[in-house]
Amino acid sequence: MSDIDDPRVFFAAERTLLAWNRSSLSLMAFGFVIERFGLFMHLIMEPKGAALHRGASFWVGVSFLLLGATVAVHSSLQYRKVLAGLRPVEIPQGYSVNAGPAVNLLIAVLAVVLLGYLFAT
Repeated sequence: MSDIDDPRVFFAAERTLLAWNRSSLSLMAFGFVIERFGLFMHLIMEPKGAALHRGASFWVGVSFLLLGATVAVHSSLQYRKVLAGLRPVEIPQGYSVNAGPAVNLLIAVLAVVLLGYLFAT
């Protein structure tokens, strides 16, 4: 990928991965807030005993959760592609290159668990 034999290239790729990690978490949090706020508004506006139906806020919230999970998985795959293009001299000896992608994939799995919870309630 580069010819400068400098570990800063690797660390730049890792910073980019972590920025995408924050973006995916923000998308998921925003989706969850939208979904829960819609439920809150439905409970306030509807008369007691009315049947609860899923409105637009549910589907918009679920869409944001899915988008966040997709971003987390895609950024991990992109990071792995960048690492494959680096030479061993550009990666610091003994440095764990799997921690960032593992956290991203765990976040994507937790987003799917949250989606299951939202559909169950």
